[in-house]
Amino acid sequence: METSSKVTAEMLTAIHKGCQTTARELVEMLYPLVIAIVRRHLPRGEAEEDLCQEIFLKMFSRLGQYSGPRAFEHWVSKIALNTTYDRLRHRERRKVMSYAELGTNEMHFLHRSESGSTARSIEGSPGLARDLINRLLAGLHPREAMVIRLLDLDEKSVAEVCDILDWKPSRVRVTAMRARRNLESLLTELEKSTTLPR
Repeated sequence: METSSKVTAEMLTAIHKGCQTTARELVEMLYPLVIAIVRRHLPRGEAEEDLCQEIFLKMFSRLGQYSGPRAFEHWVSKIALNTTYDRLRHRERRKVMSYAELGTNEMHFLHRSESGSTARSIEGSPGLARDLINRLLAGLHPREAMVIRLLDLDEKSVAEVCDILDWKPSRVRVTAMRARRNLESLLTELEKSTTLPR
């Protein structure tokens, strides 16, 4: 269900007329939304603020294209996701990580998962599970990683992902299927690379 926008038509009109104060207010209002999307999809160590600035520049340059009926925040979210995806596309795909790259806590987490206590492991270490998942997702093609994040981590429906990425349902489903298969392969390779500490 679409929430109403906090961004008013009056604000957008003022920005069109060149009001810098309103433009700054708009950036301050939307910054939490944009930085959350960037942090969700961009690997650690990347220049988050640079990407946010790029997203806001695109937003202002395309302001005339916004016509509703969706909330303005939804429109900006699409720009943020697509800009982040473009950035990820230009990065080289990561090689499969080895256990040597994992910390002790991550190795023990995997060991508990292997031994059948996955639910307890995730429940007791949600941050650790998310970090490990993010490291595995970094080994996927950016398009696959983004679809998995949206569908499985953000729990969005296929229809919502189609709306965000401007894709057809078949493309979302096929990409998700391929991504899950590739994730399984990455995890299998990781498990083969060495023996977990017992």
